[in-house]
Amino acid sequence: MTGRPEILFPLFAGAETLKGVGPKTAQSLAQIGLETPRDLAFSLPHSILDRRRRDTIKGLDLPAIATVEVEVGRHLPARNRGGAYRINVADQEVEFQMVFFHGRSRYLEAQCPEGSRRLVSGKVELFDGVAQMVHPDHMLPLAEAEDIPEYEPVYSLTHGVTQKTMTKAALSALERLPELAEWIDPEQARREGWPAWKEALTVAHHPQSLEDLSPEAPIRTRLAYDELFAHQLTLALARQAERKSPGIVSEATGRLQAPVLAALPYRPTGAQERAIREISEDMARDRRMNRLLQGDVGSGKTLVAFMALLVAVEAGGQGVMMAPTGILAQQHFEGLRPLAEQAGVVLELLTGRDKGAERRAKLAALEAGDIQILVGTHAVFQQDVVFHRLHLAIVDEQHRFGVRQRMELAEKGKGADVLVMTATPIPRSLALAQYGDMDVSVLDEKPPGRKPVKTAVLSTERMEEVVNHLRRAIGEGRQCYWVCPLVGESEVMDLIAAEERFKHLRATLGEGVVGLVHGQMPPAEKDAAMAAFQKGETKVLVATTVIEVGVNVPNASIMVIERAEIFGLAQLHQLRGRVGRGSAESTCLLMYQPPLSEGGRRRLEVLRESEDGFKISETDLQMRGAGDVIGTAQSGVPRFHIADLERQASLMAVAQSDARSLLTMDPGLQSDRGRAARVLLWLMKQDQAIRLISVG
Repeated sequence: MTGRPEILFPLFAGAETLKGVGPKTAQSLAQIGLETPRDLAFSLPHSILDRRRRDTIKGLDLPAIATVEVEVGRHLPARNRGGAYRINVADQEVEFQMVFFHGRSRYLEAQCPEGSRRLVSGKVELFDGVAQMVHPDHMLPLAEAEDIPEYEPVYSLTHGVTQKTMTKAALSALERLPELAEWIDPEQARREGWPAWKEALTVAHHPQSLEDLSPEAPIRTRLAYDELFAHQLTLALARQAERKSPGIVSEATGRLQAPVLAALPYRPTGAQERAIREISEDMARDRRMNRLLQGDVGSGKTLVAFMALLVAVEAGGQGVMMAPTGILAQQHFEGLRPLAEQAGVVLELLTGRDKGAERRAKLAALEAGDIQILVGTHAVFQQDVVFHRLHLAIVDEQHRFGVRQRMELAEKGKGADVLVMTATPIPRSLALAQYGDMDVSVLDEKPPGRKPVKTAVLSTERMEEVVNHLRRAIGEGRQCYWVCPLVGESEVMDLIAAEERFKHLRATLGEGVVGLVHGQMPPAEKDAAMAAFQKGETKVLVATTVIEVGVNVPNASIMVIERAEIFGLAQLHQLRGRVGRGSAESTCLLMYQPPLSEGGRRRLEVLRESEDGFKISETDLQMRGAGDVIGTAQSGVPRFHIADLERQASLMAVAQSDARSLLTMDPGLQSDRGRAARVLLWLMKQDQAIRLISVG
C-alpha cells in the first residue's frame, strides 16, 4: 500500500465539500487546522446544551437555555433605526418577549405570524424585570420540532464560523465515515466494552449527558486509544527500522575509561554504573543504539555520557555531543576537558561562533580523525562537517528534538549509535509520547557529596534582609546567583528588571562585586561576565533567563530567584540545581510578591518540600497540563485531538506494549489486523510511519 487507501478518499476531500461550508467558511476553518472532513470528524464537542422541551420558563434560574412551545402575540417593530424588534409570546404559564436587533419585519412576520404556535429555543435573560429571549437559536413550526436535538453539541469555534455551521459541517463529515476493519485487539475491545470506531465517533458527536464528554467515557477512551496506538505504532516502526539498520560495533576495552574512573574523587553511584553498563552493552551490538538517558539535576549524566564517548574512541571511532545553545555547549566542553586530559583524548568545541581559518582547521582535523570527541551546537549538523569515523552521537535534548531530528542525526554517521540526554525529568506519559521508540536508562540517585539544598520561601517585602544576608555570605567568601523575573514576552521589560536589580545590588554591595548577564548582550560581553563569575572575580551574578545561568560554579552556594511565583516548576527546579555542587551548605531563596495566587503558593510549597525532580515534574504535569510543561512548539510531543496525556497516561503505556507486540508478531503489517492498522496510520496522518513500512 503505497498511497492512501481509496476507502479514506471521502474523508480527505476539501472542507468546502461539506454541507454548509463555502470557500469563505473553509478558509476560517483552516485557521484552526480543520481542512478536511476527517479533521472535522475528529473535532469533538467540548460541552452540550440541554434543549429538552419544558412547559414553561417559569421557575427557571435565569439566565438559562430553554426550549418551550409558545403562542405568538403582538409584533412590536423598532421605533427608531438600530432599535430592537420585539415579539410578545406566551408559554403555558407566563408571557415573555423574543428580541431581534436589526430584525426585518417582513421576514419575522412570515416566520412567526401572530396567533401561530412555535417551538422556540434559546437563552432566556431578565432585562428590567422582563424575561427576554434575544435572537432565539431555533424558531420552528411544531411539525418540525424533531429538528431540535434534546442535547445539542457545542464545538470550539473560530472567527466567521457559527455553532450552527459547525454542527452541520461535523454531521456532514460523519456521513462520510466508512466501515473500517478493526485494528484494536478484539480481546481488549471486549474487555473494555469499546464500540467499533465508526460507532464511537458517531456517538461522540451526539452526546446525551455530561458523562459522555468525559475522557473516561468508553467512546472517548476508545477514540483516544486509536490516536495513542497510531502514535506508538509510528514510534515502534521507527524503533524497528533503527534495529534493522546495521549499527557500528564499539567494544569497550576500558583502556581510556580506567584512568578517568581512578582519578574521580568519588565512586560512581549504582545508577551511573548501571547506565554505563547498559550503554556499553548496546554499543557492542551490531544494531544501532537508540537510548534515552534520563536523570535529575546533579544526577551525574555528564560522567555517564563521557564514558560512552570513551567507548567510541576505544573502538577506534569518534564521538560528538550536541547541546541546544552555545552557552551549554561551552559548559559541557569545560566540564569534559579535565576528564579528557585524564584519558589523553583530543576534545574540541565547534559552535556557530567559529569562523574562517579557525573553523576550517577544526573541520580538517575532524575529517582526518585527529579530533576524537567533538562538543558543539546544531552547527555540527551542517553540510561541511565531516567525521572520519563517527561511532556515537549524544544529544543534550532540552526538549527540542523530535523523532525526525533524531533520525536525521543518525544519518551523519551511517549506523552511528544515538544517546539522548534529557536534563528535565519527564513524567512517564510524556516520556512515552516523546521517546516511545527508545530504550531508557534512568539515573535515580545523587552522587555522594551532593548536599541537599535548603529552600526557603520569602516575600519580596523582606528584600533588605536578603541583601544583608548576602553581604555576610560574600564576606565569608561565597558566591550567589540572582535570577530576575521573566516579565513575560517582553525582553525589554526583562532587561529593565535585571538592570534595576543590578544597580541596586551594586550600590549596596560595592563596585566590582556584581556582574550582569542578559539575552541582549553581545556574546563576547556575556562570555566575559560569565568567566569573571566562574573565576570568582565577581561574587554575585544577576541574570535574566534560566539557560544563561548554565555555568557550573561549585563555589556558588546561594540562589535567589525573584518573583519565583511566575516561573514554572521545572524551571525553578533546574535553577535550584545550579547550587549545591560544592562543599558548602547551599540555599535557594524563592522570593514572591504578595498576594500569592493558589497555583503560585502550591508550586513554591512543592519545591520547598521536595528535591525529587521526577516527583516535581509529575506535580507540574497535573498543575499545568502537557502542552505547557513541554512547550509544544519545540517539543517532539505530538498534539492529540482527543487523547489527554495528563489523564490517560496508563492508556499510553497499554498502546505502547500493544504496538510493539503487534509488530513482533507481524513486522510487515500483513495480517488482517496489520492491514487494518495500516489504514489507521493513514487515517491519523502518520506519514512517517507509512514511509518506514514502505522502506522496510
